[in-house]
Amino acid sequence: METLTVPEGGTPSVIESRSDLLLAIEALRAGAGPIAIDAERASGYRYSARAYLIQILRRNGGLHLLDPIPLTGAPELLQLNELLSSEESVIHASSQDLDCLREFGLDPKILFDTELGARIAGCERVGLGALCETLLGVQIAKEHSAVDWSHRPLKQEWLDYAALDVAVLLDIRDGVEKLLIDGGKLEWAKEEFANSLKIFPPKVRRDPWRRVSGMHQIKSRFELALIRELWTARDNVARELDIAPGRLLSDAVIIELARKKPETYEELLELQIVREKIRHEHQKSELKTWWKILSGGYEMDQSHWPEMRARGDGMPPPKIWRDKFPIAYIHYQHARLLLGAVSEALKIPLDNLISPELVRRVTFNEGKEHIYKDANDRISFVEATLTAGSARPWQIRLSLEPLTNALANTEPPAIPIEPAPEE
Repeated sequence: METLTVPEGGTPSVIESRSDLLLAIEALRAGAGPIAIDAERASGYRYSARAYLIQILRRNGGLHLLDPIPLTGAPELLQLNELLSSEESVIHASSQDLDCLREFGLDPKILFDTELGARIAGCERVGLGALCETLLGVQIAKEHSAVDWSHRPLKQEWLDYAALDVAVLLDIRDGVEKLLIDGGKLEWAKEEFANSLKIFPPKVRRDPWRRVSGMHQIKSRFELALIRELWTARDNVARELDIAPGRLLSDAVIIELARKKPETYEELLELQIVREKIRHEHQKSELKTWWKILSGGYEMDQSHWPEMRARGDGMPPPKIWRDKFPIAYIHYQHARLLLGAVSEALKIPLDNLISPELVRRVTFNEGKEHIYKDANDRISFVEATLTAGSARPWQIRLSLEPLTNALANTEPPAIPIEPAPEE
């Protein structure tokens, strides 16, 4: 299998000036068809999720690499955004790139997401490299995906890698579209693409510190309070310095400090995980700051400790339904079986067929343990719940009957399905 290391025609120079940006826009206008876009961020290195390189390609319009650092705020970006708004934008895994593209001033209005489309089409592997192999019969190198894109100057081999990501994207788009058409799924995918453009992340997450990796090890409100204090202090420093929080203090260290609760600074230094994880000089210099935060947490009044479970929508996880909400648990098991059969038959991942949260919402029904009056009662409830939960029309059409039938069951399935560990 052929391996691509640079795009056909080579990797262009990075555009850093307004005059060169204007020339690129003129070239793109002269091209035809969809416009492929990709962005590189410095995840794992920087606190912000901004783009540090943007790649754009259009057939007969050239391949262009933009440096967002000197070009941010350039008036010419309005022209580029106007062009993008009137054409189809092809992005792989758009949920990862749309936010940083919008921050830069590019807001696509017509989307073709090659990763999402491949999922709906039934592809077993949907990464860009995998789709290159299965749809195009070529390999592309992916060894530079985790480099620090905020570094300047950008290395040539990094630029070659980044340019290849868009060089193959339009051909992948065409291959995915053919699979969707052949499977009668193109309209379903279009509904998903349109919905992806409507999704904006919440400005502020509720209790973001609860997302610390390893929280399953925490057994008390006191330990949660320590984690919250350490996470908040780390986040403030990371934001100010624009450094990825984990490079200051890893989640693993936060969890271990909360669990072991060293009584003195010397005891903290003796913890094995501190000796293993705290290696860089800037991390060592911050240790006394983390100790100050931790020891301050020891003095916190119990009334300020957080609850073990985050306040949510009032819906408990399915794993406890069996005893407290047995009818809902039976409905949930049948729903997973019936939807799983549809998912398998159509070769669409269950999470894409219908969101797990919506399945739980339908089967839990606010904890109301009652039998529905008739089929119409069940249909009306399921349809209203899915619509209120922003399910797309194609999802409602495919999920309505399985979910309605699940609510008609009052006996457990012959082969029970246990909730997933995270549920």
